[in-house]
Amino acid sequence: QAKLVESGGGSVQAGGSLRLSCSASGRTFSSYAMAWFRRAPGKERVIVARINPRGSDIYYAPDVRGRFTISRNYANNAVNLYLQMNNLNPGDTGVYYCAADSNAYTTRRWTANEYESWGQGTQVTVSS
Repeated sequence: QAKLVESGGGSVQAGGSLRLSCSASGRTFSSYAMAWFRRAPGKERVIVARINPRGSDIYYAPDVRGRFTISRNYANNAVNLYLQMNNLNPGDTGVYYCAADSNAYTTRRWTANEYESWGQGTQVTVSS
């Protein structure tokens, strides 16, 4: 059974950093593209970053480009997905979700309904 579990959320002040982690197991997620989405209060879920299986194609939403870094590795029969978030601002506040897409090498897959598997989310709160 597919299982994605996020961790690493928390509360920080503007300018601070957090590192989110997601462990994905139960399927061959090593062949899936993986992504981070954010749901801000009262808003739709939007993509933050996406990485293909080889790490050769990475997408960042314009508002996080230069501040966030997505990465992945494979260990202990699980894909581990990370999001290093630096220079955080209050606009980064929201619930962050890890997601997996079996259509791994098609570009511009940036909407939530294109992803089959999801974690439960981890809260990130940035105060000014």
